[in-house]
Amino acid sequence: MFRRRSDDAAASATVLEKQDETTQARDPQAKKGRPTPKRSEAEANRRTRVTVPKDRKEAARQGRERMRVEREKQRQALMNGDERHLPARDKGPVRKFARDYVDSRWSLAEFFLPAAVVILVLSIVKVPALQLLSTLLFLLFFVFVILDFVRLGLGLRKQLAERFAGQNTRGAVAYGIMRTLQMRRLRLPKPQVRRGEKP
Repeated sequence: MFRRRSDDAAASATVLEKQDETTQARDPQAKKGRPTPKRSEAEANRRTRVTVPKDRKEAARQGRERMRVEREKQRQALMNGDERHLPARDKGPVRKFARDYVDSRWSLAEFFLPAAVVILVLSIVKVPALQLLSTLLFLLFFVFVILDFVRLGLGLRKQLAERFAGQNTRGAVAYGIMRTLQMRRLRLPKPQVRRGEKP
């Protein structure tokens, strides 16, 4: 009886020694490659790290609960710009710079939807002059939006090449242009810079 306990203690001591050796293998001055979690997050992770239940219904319920928590974290991150919980398409300094670059400028494209509604209303009215005017307005607005896209895309590409030389910036220009199509107050993640500020 006492023999088994001492054997267990010896086994746990050897496991702890091995863990100490593996943790000491890393240079104390080297970065660990990830940010240190907050105390509340570490405690929450410890609580959620439970064994998978044998009951399939309980396992499915726990899976749904984890997904709900993750979605809530992503939603909060989209509202306040927390990089840790953003979706993969919005993560990273390149995407953040593209967002800030777009959000710091006025662009015609963000008024495309309201202008399209006004033009649509004018085209429905049974007055030929207003219908012709709506068609011309739509064509003009469309041309100006395309030119605005070109201007913004070239400027963003140049800034990305300067700031992130040698890094992968693939898709960042298209990401920024797609963001301009949304009205500023509806953009997610929420804008973190004011208009006129340097990103």
